[in-house]
Amino acid sequence: MFRKIIILIFAILSVNCFAQNSNKEDSVTIKKLYNTSLLNGKSYAWLDYLSNQIGGRLSGSLNAQKAVEWGEKELKELGIDKVWLQPVMVPKWTRGVTEYAYIETEPGVTTNVSVCALGGSVPTAIGGIKAEVIEVKGLEELKKIGADQIKGKIVFYNRPMQADLIQTFMAYGGCVDQRYSGAAEAAKYGAIGVIVRSMNLRLDDYPHTGAMSYGELKDAEKIPAAAISTKGADLLSSMLKLDSNVKFHINMNCRTWKDVQSYNVIGEITGSEFPKEYMVVGGHLDSWDLGDGSHDDGAGIVQSMEVLRLFKEIGYKPKRSVRVVLFMNEENGLRGGKKYAEVAKEKGENHVFALESDAGGFTPRGFSLDCNIDNFKQVQSWKPLFEPYLIHSFTKGGSGADIGPLKKEGMVLAGLRPDSQRYFDYHHAKNDTFDAVNKRELELGAATMASFMYLFDKYGVK
Repeated sequence: MFRKIIILIFAILSVNCFAQNSNKEDSVTIKKLYNTSLLNGKSYAWLDYLSNQIGGRLSGSLNAQKAVEWGEKELKELGIDKVWLQPVMVPKWTRGVTEYAYIETEPGVTTNVSVCALGGSVPTAIGGIKAEVIEVKGLEELKKIGADQIKGKIVFYNRPMQADLIQTFMAYGGCVDQRYSGAAEAAKYGAIGVIVRSMNLRLDDYPHTGAMSYGELKDAEKIPAAAISTKGADLLSSMLKLDSNVKFHINMNCRTWKDVQSYNVIGEITGSEFPKEYMVVGGHLDSWDLGDGSHDDGAGIVQSMEVLRLFKEIGYKPKRSVRVVLFMNEENGLRGGKKYAEVAKEKGENHVFALESDAGGFTPRGFSLDCNIDNFKQVQSWKPLFEPYLIHSFTKGGSGADIGPLKKEGMVLAGLRPDSQRYFDYHHAKNDTFDAVNKRELELGAATMASFMYLFDKYGVK
């Protein structure tokens, strides 16, 4: 009996000693990753070029193609094992001449307001449309009002993001349905157009675009849809309270074209022990056209590229094959994410882990994970390794739109979660530009992603 106790104590001490040595080794590796990113990082220089030399990268555009060529070139220069382009057909929509809108209180008395067409909208008639406005707070109120009051008017969706929600993506999710489905629903009641309050928590004159859908409507039934800035929305709402007969004029010249070919850009470091187990890190290469897409999602693109560069820089050779994927067409179709998952399934590739950065280049706070309880417990056990870098939030939840199609039993999907309080100040707007991204915050995010990838590579999924 005494001998068994001695053996058990020895076994426990051995396990503790191994765990301490592993934690020390992990701490050293993670510190190298952070030091290299902060002292010798490349993500900010990459973002500078992508944002300022290429600019907005709407799917199907010349700039999107330039970004594909740039991404392929930069990944090849890293000297990783494989770099290739994966063809994917994407939608092509163009904005045309800058939109123009005003509020008319009486003939000849007008006030200009800032608007922009929603992505995928049909244009107005030549010269624009002008009609009375009916204000609603959402799709449910629209149904209650009915066709008698809506027919022939412009529907104004004015439900703001809920400011008391600390998780701003929850606030976004609580009102984005009016942007996405607002035109399709209003058209059923005879509306001739819709304007939607921008998905923005602050008051400014920047209208925010974004994807919308007409659902099953035929071409002849589709009506133009635009976003109005938050200041413009408040002004219009105030005017309608004073006089419900004010009119709104809007002119848009957008157009949808035939699908065109584009590409996902993929780079790989082949695994040293388990080359057939794939780990993906990525963001989306396309952006909206108003700004240069620095936060959404230039930041995620360069952070993902930096993960592979950091591994090379510190001499870390991953056990599993690590891929960076620069996905095309997340914003208005998700064609790139779907195509990558489709090809992976056709080839029988075993993807075990995927990480996406698509929430801006702000200070990293942690990760949101879509995984089973065993993998979540494993991640929680890594908290002490991240605490020195002020990374503290590990939650169960969503991951990322582009990696979502990869989901399967036993796989871990994760999304980087930066501080989101200012994200929707820039999201899909003209001010989403390079100057809005802080170099240090961007580099901290890249190092955090690399550290997370390193730990999953070393310990695997449960």
